[in-house]
Amino acid sequence: MEQMRGPFQGVGNVIRFNWHFYAFSLIAFFALLFLSQYLETTLKFLAVGGLLLAILMTLLSLVVSYYVYDLAGIYAFDWIDRAGFDEKGKLVNINAGFDETSALLREKFKAAELIVFDFYDPVRHTEISIERARRAYPPFPLTERISTSKLPLADESAAAVFLIFSAHEIRDEQERIEFFLELHRVLRPDGVIYVTEHLRDTPNFLAYNIGFFHFYSKKAWHGTFQASNFEIQKEINLTPFVSTFILKKK
Repeated sequence: MEQMRGPFQGVGNVIRFNWHFYAFSLIAFFALLFLSQYLETTLKFLAVGGLLLAILMTLLSLVVSYYVYDLAGIYAFDWIDRAGFDEKGKLVNINAGFDETSALLREKFKAAELIVFDFYDPVRHTEISIERARRAYPPFPLTERISTSKLPLADESAAAVFLIFSAHEIRDEQERIEFFLELHRVLRPDGVIYVTEHLRDTPNFLAYNIGFFHFYSKKAWHGTFQASNFEIQKEINLTPFVSTFILKKK
């Protein structure tokens, strides 16, 4: 299934959807480089050192993104525990406006009924990168737009729910808890939820510097799961930068 993705699709999308950041960095680089020639020796040394550090950090973030999204095999989904749920049941994949996974899940679980939801709300979820991604990629066929407060599913009807790099886009803590309570309602007693995310931790700080503030800490996720009556059945470290929490009902 990994061949369904291009060889540099992951890191290419990072640059494509966040080009404003890289454009700003490039402008700042040349501006500082120009100004540094008018500085005294000590300040010039500090300015050039700062420029080199900024370049190194930007390159490092792109290398890590290439590793995570293109090399690590996350989108092959070999990490999914096939024994964890009924593969012929109802599988729900929920995205936040950008869906790279539904076609891959459809291919992997051919016997299942795959339902795809998109909770993106431009008023509440204001990431410019998502807007660009939505313009670049059409939604998966039959994707249904939903609210985080209400899933159009019957109680205890879903065998598995996938939240792959999407749940962190719910920036309000109370909204996030209400969303997981709704997931609790629709999940079968024997069902499972896969929450795949970057974490606000040391590896992601080293990789993305201040960008790691867009992620949530493990403690924050544990608080959300606890408040919505889930327990962590297992935690998988897919890479040093990405973790998957496998949730079951308490």
